[in-house]
Order: sequence, then C-alpha cells, then structure tokens
Amino acid sequence: MYSIPFKGLKEGKHDFDFHIGNTFFELFENSLVDEADIRVRITLDKRNTFMSLELSLKGTVSLVCDRCLEPFDQPIRHKAVLFVKFGEENSGESDEVIWLHPEDHQMNVSQIIYEFICLSIPLKHVHPSGKDGNNLCNPEMLRKIAEYSVHPAPEEDSRWDQLKNLLNNN
Repeated sequence: MYSIPFKGLKEGKHDFDFHIGNTFFELFENSLVDEADIRVRITLDKRNTFMSLELSLKGTVSLVCDRCLEPFDQPIRHKAVLFVKFGEENSGESDEVIWLHPEDHQMNVSQIIYEFICLSIPLKHVHPSGKDGNNLCNPEMLRKIAEYSVHPAPEEDSRWDQLKNLLNNN
C-alpha cells in the first residue's frame, strides 16, 4: 500500500503520491498521531547505481493543546532528500542513506513517511494564533489556569547588592 516498485522503472524521475489519513497511523503502535490529512509526494530519481527520494509532505494533524487540552489541527510541512543504495550490509554512513538488498524490487516507505510526519510536529502543542493575532485556546480554561496559578513574590538576593556595591566603588 505504501510501497514504491522501482524494479523495471527507467532511469530518471518518477512521482508517487500518497494520501495519509487516520488508518495510516494504525500501522504504528503508540503513535503520536491518530488523525491526519496529509498529502505526500515522493519523487524517485533512479540512476544506474543508486536512487534518490525527494519527499515532500503537507497537511494537518490533530493534536491536543498542551495549554487548554482542547483538540486542534496543526498544519505541518516537511521536505527531505534521502539516498537509496544497494548492498549486502548497511555501512551506517548517515541517516540520509537507506540500504536495500540488491534483490529487492520494491521499497516500503510507510516508516519513512511516519518518521518525517513526527519530525514535522512542533514539540510544544499549542493552538496557533488566529488571523487577528489572538490566542485560540479555550478562554474558560485560560481563566482557570490564571485563577489557580501561584505567582510567588520575587525574593531579595543580597548577592546582587554586594555586586552593585562593587560597581559603585569604581
């Protein structure tokens, strides 16, 4: 389903389009994402001794806001280039090189797509600002957070006074 059959393709560029929806993430245990609508285009550039994959993804994933706990759609976008080489063993050159057995005739790209989707999700899951610049978080939850937040008074630190005295002496 998420495979690219490269055996029999002529040398040159070939495009493969995938739609990533909710069922895609069922393939991965403990997935960060459950719901998404993402378009993925992979351009395979086949050469005599290697191949390159240019991956471009764009869409939205459904996340839960870390601040107000409401779901929201996070836009994502990512581009990457990977190289595919053929050989008996992985020499561990880099993360951008994928090694395939010389007898392989197709390549499953589901794990690659999943990893790049996860990489494109921001670490902090908060509602993006609206067009007017206002916060789109649940206002009631924000009021509750402000109500129960404790803001301690800053403590006086005598070390700063001693440093200020040094400046005054010069």
